[in-house]
Amino acid sequence: MSDSNTSSKGTGAISLSIVIPLYNEMESLPELHSQITQVCEKNNIPFEVIYVDDGSTDDSFRILEAIHQRDSRTKVIQFRKNFGKSEALSAGFSVAKGNMIVTMDADLQDDPAEIPRLIAKLNEGGDLISGWKRKRRDPLTKKIPSRLFNRITSFMTGIRIHDFNCGLKIYRREVIDSIQMKVYGELHRFLPVIAHQNGFIVKELPVTHHPRKYGKSKFGLGRFARGAFDFLTINFLTRYQNRPLHLFGIVGSLFFIAGFIISAILTYEKWVLDKDLSNRPLLFLGVLLIIVGMQSISIGLLGEMITALRNENDQSHIKRHLK
Repeated sequence: MSDSNTSSKGTGAISLSIVIPLYNEMESLPELHSQITQVCEKNNIPFEVIYVDDGSTDDSFRILEAIHQRDSRTKVIQFRKNFGKSEALSAGFSVAKGNMIVTMDADLQDDPAEIPRLIAKLNEGGDLISGWKRKRRDPLTKKIPSRLFNRITSFMTGIRIHDFNCGLKIYRREVIDSIQMKVYGELHRFLPVIAHQNGFIVKELPVTHHPRKYGKSKFGLGRFARGAFDFLTINFLTRYQNRPLHLFGIVGSLFFIAGFIISAILTYEKWVLDKDLSNRPLLFLGVLLIIVGMQSISIGLLGEMITALRNENDQSHIKRHLK
């Protein structure tokens, strides 16, 4: 498709920001931008599109430069190298001006025609609407692990949605302001979890999912193995980020108390009952528990200091920014 119909200047206040992270998607970008523009103009939606080039090695950035020159509603952020989808989303969120923010993938599997439906669903009540690829156009090697991941995450978090991994979502501005600084590493798939635990209402909407038209998927099976660690991370961040000593202090205190009791009993046996402790493994266990307990408490205190001093606005990975 051509971008010839996207040269108009945006007018009026921006109500919708569309954030699109991408990596080596040069073939799909012109068609994607044309579809987005047609949908938003047809539905009279004042919008901006924010493309975040996550260190592409093909001509993606050159194509985005051309789109930016033709359409002033386009912003482009280029990373120095591939930092991952979470970092790309966070960078896009930081410059988005809309009261509503849509995220979608750049591979044409997410359908821009779903944007008006997402807005309507948001207006019905809710703070984050997550797309649900009910008929997913992917191979079984992606479907089966994803389905297992989604069921486990839904069960563990209590959020009754089917597809945490769907890139097509819409957020209210307040949600983005709340979660933006927590999006790093590979935590993007847990954004509904973060929003839910911050008190926002999360709902879902079945959306159209297309087969991949160009290139191949950039995600391997390894992301599902890493998902378990990401889940532990997100639970720690949402519950203990601002009070790490509450977690490490409790665990450390339990270890320390257990070790102290064991050591006290052995001390009584040695000095009162005159028992030999040289062949008692329990002695080493008591000492070990005391040491582990003290280390855990120390980690909690260090975490408290880091929490107080951390700087969450690092943008050193951005190479160029076309506004």
